[in-house]
Amino acid sequence: MKTSSSFAQRFILSGLVVAMATTGLAAGDGNDKDLLPSHQELKAALSSVVAGTNSGGFSLNMWVTIVNRDGNVVAVAFSGNERGDQWPGSRVISAQKANTANAFSLPGLALSTANLYSAVQPGGSLYGLQHSNPVDTGVAYGGQSKNNGQKNDWMVGRKIGGVNVFGGGLALYNAEGKLVGALGVSGDTSCTDHIVAWKVRHALNLDNVPAGVAAGAPNGTDNIVFDITTDANGHEKSAGGWGHPLCPGTPAAAIAAALPATHPVGPNP
Repeated sequence: MKTSSSFAQRFILSGLVVAMATTGLAAGDGNDKDLLPSHQELKAALSSVVAGTNSGGFSLNMWVTIVNRDGNVVAVAFSGNERGDQWPGSRVISAQKANTANAFSLPGLALSTANLYSAVQPGGSLYGLQHSNPVDTGVAYGGQSKNNGQKNDWMVGRKIGGVNVFGGGLALYNAEGKLVGALGVSGDTSCTDHIVAWKVRHALNLDNVPAGVAAGAPNGTDNIVFDITTDANGHEKSAGGWGHPLCPGTPAAAIAAALPATHPVGPNP
């Protein structure tokens, strides 16, 4: 997508207004549960990716949540043997990320949570977005803890809400290009969360991304962008307006940059 960042951001903002007025048309009516993976399929995909090749970070276990186009949680899973094998706080963060990627992606344009980081900083075009849609704590923390990450996780079937603006949330587009919801991954550095989410989406064949603000495909992708630099006054600024900070741990920048080649978007064979 060869447009200026200011034009792209204006396009996003106008698109959000149109999306609010046309909910359920091109993107589906929210009744997409049959188009999304089951708990078993989601857990298998996450566990395989976490146990697989290097994704940067600290090689920790992860949580993953999927929401449908209406923001209802469809499945929650974790990669470890027990729910305490990954950060407990990352369960709700994964759901926030899924909600965010779904809420701010369109049938023709995908935005990852990583793409939102710079735009919501003071002075950014989307400043304040992260406070606009709080998590429903009754959904996040209801039910019995022993069910967290299971088929009967309390969040399943309910709207979690929340906005998260660092890596790990990606919109889901099926093989026909239909926007059917989003997934969120949390449990390591935010850069690794994004990488794992990308690989899980690819494994589920839900990465037929139409366009995005990052490079990697003819119309762009929703990949994480590392273009933040510090100016002469010590202020951090993203050159394109969609940048994300680098993360500690095993360097992830090179792994992330290669994702459109190693795990390309589009219908998988």
